[in-house]
Amino acid sequence: MHPVYPPYRSRYLPAMTRDEIEMLPGKHAAVVILPIGAIEQHGPHLPVGTDSVLAQAWLDAIMNDLPARIPAYVAPTMAYGKSNEHQGFPGTLSLSTATLRRTLLAAADQLLNWGFRTMAVLNTHGGNSSVIVSTLREIQTMHGMNAGMLRPPMTCSESARENTYGFHAGEVETSLMLAIAPERVEMGKAVTEYPARIGDPGEVRLAGAPATHSWMTSDLSKSGVMGDAKAATPEKGRKWLKEGSRELAEQIIRLSNEVARRGN
Repeated sequence: MHPVYPPYRSRYLPAMTRDEIEMLPGKHAAVVILPIGAIEQHGPHLPVGTDSVLAQAWLDAIMNDLPARIPAYVAPTMAYGKSNEHQGFPGTLSLSTATLRRTLLAAADQLLNWGFRTMAVLNTHGGNSSVIVSTLREIQTMHGMNAGMLRPPMTCSESARENTYGFHAGEVETSLMLAIAPERVEMGKAVTEYPARIGDPGEVRLAGAPATHSWMTSDLSKSGVMGDAKAATPEKGRKWLKEGSRELAEQIIRLSNEVARRGN
């Protein structure tokens, strides 16, 4: 039988009764992890829920690496995110900037009412980042909470072009999905498509330049892929998941230790 709750039930807030949450010790010094993914097209070979699936996979791996002494709890994953850059492709369900902001503010307000003082948003979709960062600043100033964003660390492909322009559904995401849900990956449909070349002239580029510009996926990619999905392997995915989960766990440990030192 498939488990109703994840293996870390003792840290999973939705698995607790109201009395268990009320009686949790040291809530003022605990870190609540709020995962946020997305539902959006991921090319012809990956499911539209890839970002949300990866959020859960990162959580499972992080919890294995997190010492029992660290007071950290997990809120339910927000499956939807701000994915309007992928509009025009089937399978994309996007929240507006205002809706995502209000949802984060509401979550922070409720966690504060429960007695928690620190929230760490685990974000697995780049399109969410700007809204999350600005809203977390509001949460810190308006609610007096400690608030920060966790993002899986950047992986290092052997391809310099992939590291620069492998934005979406390329080698990294496909490898991670091959490692955790291979039955949902259709490698026969994987493609390689990049939005630019490293040697392109000019100072205004998509990323990593003195000036960048906004973009829609449909302007840059016919397939919806930006990267080399064909280069993906499950071995790479397992390696990157292992390395990344350790780094994320260390981030949570450092945050928890900082909160404990402050005494708030």
